[in-house]
Amino acid sequence: MSEETVKVAVERGVASVTLNRPAVHNAFDDALIARLTEALRETGEDPGVRVVVLRGAGKSFSAGADLNWMRRMAGYSRTQNLADAMALAELLRTLDTLPRPTIAAVHGAAFGGGVGLAAACDIAVAAETATFSLSEVRLGLIPAVIGPYVVAAIGARQARRYFLTAERFDAGEARRVGLVHEVTAPEALEARVAAIAAELLRGGPAALGAAKKLVAGVAGRAVDETLMADTARRIADIRAGEEGREGVEAFLEKRTPWWARD
Repeated sequence: MSEETVKVAVERGVASVTLNRPAVHNAFDDALIARLTEALRETGEDPGVRVVVLRGAGKSFSAGADLNWMRRMAGYSRTQNLADAMALAELLRTLDTLPRPTIAAVHGAAFGGGVGLAAACDIAVAAETATFSLSEVRLGLIPAVIGPYVVAAIGARQARRYFLTAERFDAGEARRVGLVHEVTAPEALEARVAAIAAELLRGGPAALGAAKKLVAGVAGRAVDETLMADTARRIADIRAGEEGREGVEAFLEKRTPWWARD
């Protein structure tokens, strides 16, 4: 590649994954999608990584799809367009199901696919100067691949509005509709993200991954015998595991469990 489209740095268990196309506001193209998917998979498999923070270099988090890439796609066949869209779908699924807690640190513009990335992270924190838009319909397109993650974050009612109007909205509105969890001053964004990462590092590594799977496994399901048995199995398995035993013993003995020690 002619440029390092994604940078990864790991420090004390926290992986910083940075979109690195600042000249185009970290817009997606096929190279960035492939590299980001690869970087996420690598961090998800790295036993030294316990938290992943997704950032954008330069002035923006991500402005969505690269216009030159979109121009190329317009000349693709339907089969080629489908394969291209599936690559983005795989990126978002990789992020959504990563076995590590993920935090989106959003500043500047988060448009289109950038909104999808924030929605697919477990936690999203935005600078109060950040702006958001699901602008696809103004280009004659739809936010299809990111749709499941955005609807899960903000709900169908809000998605109807913002998918259709393509209007820009600020960080306060993003918090109100559930797209981001917190809004902070721009100069405090990194400190707040670091504080949340520190809280996450206090949790058992296996428990954090299992908790993510629990949410995915129970969301939207009726509480019936099948779900009851599933949740009982989950807690029984982790309670009997090495990490679960260590956590309970550490609490009873009033000491810090091994994973939370400096």
